[in-house]
Amino acid sequence: MKKDISYLEKIKLIAEIKKCFEEKIEAKLSLIKVGSPLFVKTSSGLQDGLTGVEKAVGFTKGDESFEIVHSLAKWKREALGKYAFPINRGLYTDMKAIRKDEVVDALHSLYVEQWDWEKVILKEDRTIDYLKETIRAIYDALKETVSLIKEKYGFSYIDLPSDVYFIDSQELEDIYPDKTPKEREDIICKNKKAVFIIGVGEKLQSGIPHDLRSPDYDDWELNGDLLIYDEIIDKAVEISSMGIRVDEKSLLAQLEKADAMDRLILPYHQKIINKELPYTIGGGIGQSRVLMLILGCRHIAEVQASSWEEKTERELQDLQIL
Repeated sequence: MKKDISYLEKIKLIAEIKKCFEEKIEAKLSLIKVGSPLFVKTSSGLQDGLTGVEKAVGFTKGDESFEIVHSLAKWKREALGKYAFPINRGLYTDMKAIRKDEVVDALHSLYVEQWDWEKVILKEDRTIDYLKETIRAIYDALKETVSLIKEKYGFSYIDLPSDVYFIDSQELEDIYPDKTPKEREDIICKNKKAVFIIGVGEKLQSGIPHDLRSPDYDDWELNGDLLIYDEIIDKAVEISSMGIRVDEKSLLAQLEKADAMDRLILPYHQKIINKELPYTIGGGIGQSRVLMLILGCRHIAEVQASSWEEKTERELQDLQIL
């Protein structure tokens, strides 16, 4: 962030960047903005299991239990089916969540804000080429937002390359076999600046997946993470986790690999098995991370209205952020 900008000016700029990006993403992916739930019924199967170890914040009402969403990965697909969205049209929403088990650092907060989006596709669109085409559309929306802000205000803290560099997670492991997945991300992203790593969730030849991913929304062969190199913090920043969603075959295969076949009794999973939900592609785009990149921030607290533990507040005060 520029040192001479006031707090009020920063708030206005944050709102403008969000509006600009939303307009771009609506046009490029044929999306409409909708409202969405903060919590879902536990028994519905709509909760995002993330890596499988995070515990949701929940409550009970009478004899029923509810959980604040980790993301809307499954809810969106069900909504597209419920409202009969046509092929190649979709929705997006402001997803807000609490991830109480998150390790807080410069990029992570207990509070999550992201654009959650989902789009109906044909079964024959379930390909790597379609995935790449969609990634490029999202990346173009980001580039155009950066350009517009730079043109209007005369500054930019991020210099994006013309295109995204695509690499398979196994290929990345083969290149850097002695590095951890996060170390590989930092190395390749520092070199290429904008990278999409294809294939997240499946075990690699080392026996370790590039990253953990719930088995019941993304197809692990048709998904991945969009990373942008952030010079301010000298790290690869994950802007989006997304992918083509499971069909009836990949759902069964991945549940078996994850030892999670018990989920098949849940209503959401039964709808996929019975082909009652549309084939879709979707994901989340981190709002705070987009803002951090464009505004040159060192910490998520500079762009997010959240609450922090005392130890984090002291660290932020030492950095003159709070």
